[in-house]
Amino acid sequence: MPRLPTTLRADPYDADRPLLMRCACGQDHAPQAHGAAQAVAAVSVEEASRDFVEAALVKALFPHEPLRRRFLQAVGAGTARAAIASLLPVASLQAMAQEKKAPEKKDLKIGFIPITCATPLIMAHPLGFYRNEGLNVDVVKTAGWALIRDKMMNREYDATHFLSPMPLAMSMGVGSNPVPMNVATIQNTNGQAITLSVKHKDKRDPKLWKGFKFAVPFEFSMHNFLLRYYVAEHGLNPDTDIQIRVVPPPEMVANLRAGNIDGYLGPDPFNQRAVYEEVGFIHLLTKELWNGHPCCAFGTSTEFIQKNPNTFAALYRAVLTASAMAREAKNRELIAKVISPAQYLNQPETVIAQVLTGRFADGLGKIQTVPDRADFDPIPWQSMAVWMLTQMQRWGYVKGEVNYKQIAEKVFLLTDAKKYMKELGQPVPQGAYPSFKVMGKEFDPDKAAAYAKSFAIYKA
Repeated sequence: MPRLPTTLRADPYDADRPLLMRCACGQDHAPQAHGAAQAVAAVSVEEASRDFVEAALVKALFPHEPLRRRFLQAVGAGTARAAIASLLPVASLQAMAQEKKAPEKKDLKIGFIPITCATPLIMAHPLGFYRNEGLNVDVVKTAGWALIRDKMMNREYDATHFLSPMPLAMSMGVGSNPVPMNVATIQNTNGQAITLSVKHKDKRDPKLWKGFKFAVPFEFSMHNFLLRYYVAEHGLNPDTDIQIRVVPPPEMVANLRAGNIDGYLGPDPFNQRAVYEEVGFIHLLTKELWNGHPCCAFGTSTEFIQKNPNTFAALYRAVLTASAMAREAKNRELIAKVISPAQYLNQPETVIAQVLTGRFADGLGKIQTVPDRADFDPIPWQSMAVWMLTQMQRWGYVKGEVNYKQIAEKVFLLTDAKKYMKELGQPVPQGAYPSFKVMGKEFDPDKAAAYAKSFAIYKA
C-alpha cells in the first residue's frame, strides 16, 4: 500500500515545521505505528481543543516563526504547555470539547470599536476561540457607533460590539427605525473615566465646569448617561450648562489636544492614552460613580438568532470563554499583548496594560493601583437595562410611560447567558434584578418609574 503525504506537524505549536508522513488509513501516524495508534485513538476532543488554543496563544505571543522557535527551544514544549495551561479557562475548554450542533452559518463578520471594552470579543479571534467553535469570524474594526448601528440594521454585520443601551434604543425605534436587537453578554464593567485637559487641573470641582465642552462616544451610551448624572448631581444641567458632543473614541485625544473639547467621559484606552500623551489627566474612574456598572455589550439581531440558533450558541460559547479568561487578573498583561497590535486596538502595549492591570499613571503625578478599574463580568442583568431606560426617559429620549421590565427582558438575554455559562462550567449567579447604587443613591428596579421622576434636574 503506497504511503500518503501527511499534514501532521512535529510540534503542535509550530505550523511552519516540515511535513511528516501519514498512514494510508488517513490518520496522523506513520504506517508502522498503525496498530499502536489505534490503541490510543481515544485521545479526547478536549485535549485536541486545548492543543489548538495553546498553539494559537503561542502564535499570538510570538507571531514571527524564528522567535517562536527560539522560545520553544529555550523553555521546552512541556514547560510552555504548563505555563499556558495555567492561563487558560480549563473548564471552558472542556465544555467546548463537548459535541455541538453544526453552525448554520460559519463565515461571520463581527464589528468592533477599537477600545478595551471589546476585549473578550477581540481576544477570541487571535486566541482561536471562534475557530474552535467551527466559526470563521472576521472581526472588523469600525470607525464609530452610528456606523455600527447602520451596519447591523443593514445586515452587513452578523453580530457586533454594542454600547449596552444601543440594543434597547434600536429595538424601541429611538433614534432609528425599530429593529429588534439583543444583548447576549455584557462585554465589560467599569473601564471608563472622566478625562480633563491638563489646563483644567485647578478645576476639579464640577461646579466650575459651566460652559465646558465634553465628548461622549454616542447618545445611547453609558458614557452619556453617567456624565449627565454626574454633573446634574453637582447642580449643572447637562443640556444647558455644558455642551455634550458625540466624538468617536479614537478621535477623543486629538480633540482634547486641539482644544476642541475640555474633557470627555470615554472608554479606555483613550483616557490612559491622554495621560500617555500628556494632554489630559484622569479626573475620576466611573467605578467611583457606580462600581460594577455595565458599558459595552456583545449582541446581534433577533432575526439572526432565530435563523441561526446553532451559530448564535457557538458565538456565545466563544465570547463567554474569552470573558472568563479576561476576568482573571493573572491574564491581563498577556491579553494586553494580544489585543494591542494594529489590527485590533493599535495602541502602545504599556497603555493597554495600565488599563487592564489597574496600575496606572493618573496624569496628576501619582501611580494608582485599582485592580478592578476594568472588569469583564458577562451577566446582562435586566436591572441594568431598566436603569438605562430610566435615564433615556429622564433626558427626553423616550416619551411617556415605559414598560421597563418588559423591554429589559425582551432585549437582555439573561436566561440564555446563564444557560451557556452553566454549559461551560462557569459560575452562574441567581436572580435577574439586583439593586445597586449610583453615586450613593439606591436603585430599586421595582420602583423605576418613581426613580426616573425623583431627580431635581431632568429634561421636561
